[in-house]
Amino acid sequence: MSQQSPLRLADDEQLLTGWGRTAPSLAKVVQVRTVEEVQKCIEESGPRGILARGLGRSYGDAAQSGGASVIDLEQMSSISLDANTGTVTVGAGVSLHELLLATVPAGFFVPVTPGTRMVTIGGAIAADVHGKNHHVEGSFGSHMQEIKLVDGLGALRELKPDDPQSQEQFWATVGGMGLTGVMTEATFKMIPISSSLISVDTERCTDLDAVMARMIESDSQYRYSVAWIDSVSASGRGVITSGDHATADQLPADKRATALAYSPKPLAKAPGFIPSGLLNKFTVRAFNEAWFRKAPKREQGALQPISEFFHPLDFVQDWNRVYGPAGFVQYQFVVPDKAGEVIGAALRKLQSVGAPSFLTVLKRFGAANPAPLSFPQAGWTLAADVPAGIPGLAAALDELDELVANSGGRLYLAKDSRQSPEMFARTYPLLTKWQRTRDQMDPKGIFKSDLARRLSL
Repeated sequence: MSQQSPLRLADDEQLLTGWGRTAPSLAKVVQVRTVEEVQKCIEESGPRGILARGLGRSYGDAAQSGGASVIDLEQMSSISLDANTGTVTVGAGVSLHELLLATVPAGFFVPVTPGTRMVTIGGAIAADVHGKNHHVEGSFGSHMQEIKLVDGLGALRELKPDDPQSQEQFWATVGGMGLTGVMTEATFKMIPISSSLISVDTERCTDLDAVMARMIESDSQYRYSVAWIDSVSASGRGVITSGDHATADQLPADKRATALAYSPKPLAKAPGFIPSGLLNKFTVRAFNEAWFRKAPKREQGALQPISEFFHPLDFVQDWNRVYGPAGFVQYQFVVPDKAGEVIGAALRKLQSVGAPSFLTVLKRFGAANPAPLSFPQAGWTLAADVPAGIPGLAAALDELDELVANSGGRLYLAKDSRQSPEMFARTYPLLTKWQRTRDQMDPKGIFKSDLARRLSL
């Protein structure tokens, strides 16, 4: 490492948590700007190892590592777009927010986005994030053309999905939760767009069966589709929003000159302190009633900005604080189509312990990719946010784990904060294969996280 680019160690150890704010741990945070600095971190790693961390939006303990050195890649922020091919090469520390600011005005959109734009490219690959288009276009990692990564021996690797020499390491890194090495750069193709608006169809359904039937019917009709579910209602009613990027001729004449304008900003900030118990079955029931009634019974072709359609929660900065100082748990699972009844069973189980959720989302998944630890598989995925510490919640989630596992499903590592190593091993049948590849890439066992320790990875 040259003297011109010294490692910048944080003044003190930092208390790091996931977005759910439930299990903090202390670590030294090191900011890096170059591949050489990453290699120096690996060379000097201590007994607790090291871990790369993006913006901390995994909900549980995946991006923290107590007693370790945690590498902050924020300064690795280069963006290079080839407008002729739509191919972009970006530093692993670039956020989707930064990438969209640079590329939407040029007529391009990311191939996959999760529900927040406040995630880094490295984090999106490590969690193999999915969005509202998985049933059509798969997950984020499926669109990568090349990943550059520093392995456990300090060697810079270039991983490609179609290269026989590196494809196994490529797919181990996609969804590998940062445990195969430190990603430094990625190359992938963007989606060409002619406006920054989404043409959205909205449909209100009176019960869960109607929601699920309608989503199956519309699988091939929409690029993007998602359903909000009223988790505290007995019927499981919901609102489906589906759509695609609006073309220029779909825009009103007065908007065509600024068709690619894009400048999202947070509209509010959650208070610094919110007492426990603010979210309960009564307040959530009132919110859900208002949310359901606000949605039109049926509407077609409404124009929404990208940020409103894909990232509505980003309008409230630090929205995770709404759950109070105890934090919250997001329970997200996937089950095959043949086990669709698990969706209703999960909602009833959460209702039985009084676990309120106003952020309950149902999506359709398409086929899985070859990544051993990638979460999506064909079928249904339900995600529900509930305040931590509700009496009976832990036992209820353990029961749901069994139901999900017995149905051929699994939990999402980027959202998980409490599943057991036994549950994980049962539901990810390619775990042993991934571990063999990981051990080849990190023979000294340098890359560690709290999640890896909890799940015996």
